[in-house]
Amino acid sequence: MMIACLPVLLGLVGSTIAGGKAPTGPARAESPASAQVAAPPSGPWQPPAGRTQIPIWPDVPPDMAGVSQPAERSETSRGLVAGRHYTAVHDVTVPTMTIFPPTVKNSGAAMVVFPGGGFQMLAMDLEGTEICDWMTAKGITCILLKYRVPKSAHYWDRDCKCHITPEYPRALQDAQRTIRLVRARAKALNIDPARIGVIGMSAGGYLVAQTSSIFEPAYKAVDTADTVSSRPDFAVALYPGHLCRSGGTLDPGLPVTKNSSPTFILQAWNDPVDDVCNSTVYARALDAAGVPSEVHLFAKGGHAFGLRRTTDPVTEWPLLVENWLQAIDIL
Repeated sequence: MMIACLPVLLGLVGSTIAGGKAPTGPARAESPASAQVAAPPSGPWQPPAGRTQIPIWPDVPPDMAGVSQPAERSETSRGLVAGRHYTAVHDVTVPTMTIFPPTVKNSGAAMVVFPGGGFQMLAMDLEGTEICDWMTAKGITCILLKYRVPKSAHYWDRDCKCHITPEYPRALQDAQRTIRLVRARAKALNIDPARIGVIGMSAGGYLVAQTSSIFEPAYKAVDTADTVSSRPDFAVALYPGHLCRSGGTLDPGLPVTKNSSPTFILQAWNDPVDDVCNSTVYARALDAAGVPSEVHLFAKGGHAFGLRRTTDPVTEWPLLVENWLQAIDIL
């Protein structure tokens, strides 16, 4: 297990836990994991009506020996993002994917969504189902991943007040597995296996970067789906975290090469949770490797804004992504 104490607060929940209070300043959106809940916890997260969760592993997920945690639960926030509550999902041990088919003419493209939550929880509507609603209205098949949390990747530990990289990258295992399943089932899903992308926010943005450069399986193969590639054909990272490490350097475990996925990156300079270094250091690495990328940095916007509209210009980011997808021949 690698432990690194960092002065920079990374990830969706970093600043709230480290400082013991919610961040202050001009942020327009609140960090989902930092808010109190408005209602008592409910049972496991359920997808919208008409959608079915599909377990991504045929049996027990890998590297769960000795892991003990409470049953999965969903909570509705008391805090608001753009005037609305959101759903936080905790203690996921059975990862699933939920398929959202296009609601207009099928483009043949697909995207796997990685919600954020600091690898402590998942913002399943704000950074999940709402993202799928946008995609499907553009002809994109959306696959929403509910990956294992907590402590399933680089996270902030409140006890040691440091960041910890766990021995087993369970979130990456779930992400790689889901991309492989989608590609293996491309014909059944009516999608092009060469136009499968990923999109992630905050901690989910870290999974975007990992899957875009780490192609060696993070787990032992379990079936024929694991014989296909887990490399995304394109990637979108929104206000990513966990990438910028001590001294403003890129996560040493991220092997960016010329084969890394073409990437769209977007963040606000006044993000109070994940320093903009997460975007800039990753963008520089992609550029140095000769990987096509597009980067947008906005003066204001805060963190965890998702698709919810505000008065800040960053709220127009979906159009920027759509233009980029057209430019790289995905749409």
